[in-house]
Amino acid sequence: MSAEKKIKAASGWGMLAVCLVGMLVIIALFVLAIIGLVAADEAGEPVNPLHGWMLGISIAAFCLIWIPVSGFFTLQPGQARVCILFGDYKGTVRDEGFRWANPFYSRSMGTNGSAENATAEVLSKSGLSLGKQIDVAAKASSSLSTKISVRARTLNGEILKVNDKMGNPIEIANVVVWHVADTAKALFDVDNYELFVATQAETALRHVASIYAYDHAEDSSDSMDAITLRSNIEEVSTALKYELTQRLAPAGVAVDDARLTHLAYAPEIAQAMLRRQQAEAVIAARKKIVEGAVTMVEMAVDELGRHGKIDLDEERKAQMASNLMVVLCGESEAHPIVNAGSLY
Repeated sequence: MSAEKKIKAASGWGMLAVCLVGMLVIIALFVLAIIGLVAADEAGEPVNPLHGWMLGISIAAFCLIWIPVSGFFTLQPGQARVCILFGDYKGTVRDEGFRWANPFYSRSMGTNGSAENATAEVLSKSGLSLGKQIDVAAKASSSLSTKISVRARTLNGEILKVNDKMGNPIEIANVVVWHVADTAKALFDVDNYELFVATQAETALRHVASIYAYDHAEDSSDSMDAITLRSNIEEVSTALKYELTQRLAPAGVAVDDARLTHLAYAPEIAQAMLRRQQAEAVIAARKKIVEGAVTMVEMAVDELGRHGKIDLDEERKAQMASNLMVVLCGESEAHPIVNAGSLY
């Protein structure tokens, strides 16, 4: 496993001044050599060897000065550059600004055949349009550069169809906020860290969805205390973040946050589950209505018999309680029959 080593790069302004002075000296030597050679030719005198040396040195120096010039680079805030010298990892520069380093440091990781094959396989199975495939391929190739972004990034996962703990097919999607914490691991320990993050995010989501049920299976104390995808969003997000952290650690990627963005039953069972939820809601409402009606009937019977003005036997109390329960629990409007004769 690789490990990031931080190194410092010199400020580019000092080396820029040195290169400019060197360029002026080269131009001056070249001009003086040309003037001397032209003057000797016009005067018919032999060529001064010093002028020839000056001309050769100026030309050679002009060709060689581009080597230190190629060592200039810039880093914006949130960027880092991995320094590789002839295949040997020297360290990572994280200091932003105009910098200069060894001009022989590699500027590209080169072409990785396995990474290109993996990217091509993903694109062939993704069903994306040609324009989106070109964008994904461009991102995959740019990830081979030694200049890498360490800013926070967002990965919006696609909607996946998986089975929950109870075996019910569900649709689920997530969003992952991540950043590169170790540049050496990101570039050297995996072929393409962006593709690695996308693949592991999907794998982790499928695993988390399979260990939790979508909703409570039955109305019992054990099931009500169990963690479900619908009711325990924070717990599920914590489990998803932990799963991603473990899977992305070999690539030097740190997970800042992971959340579910979509959760629903699959279309083939959505109607059945909707009817089940409606039935549960109706049962809960009926239970509440019956509890309230029983309380009101008890209060009415007690109030009528408390003052002793209306004396009801047990049969009349039962009939009155039955009538009140029908009125209070019925869905349609009650139409009472008024008895104008004797109570008995």
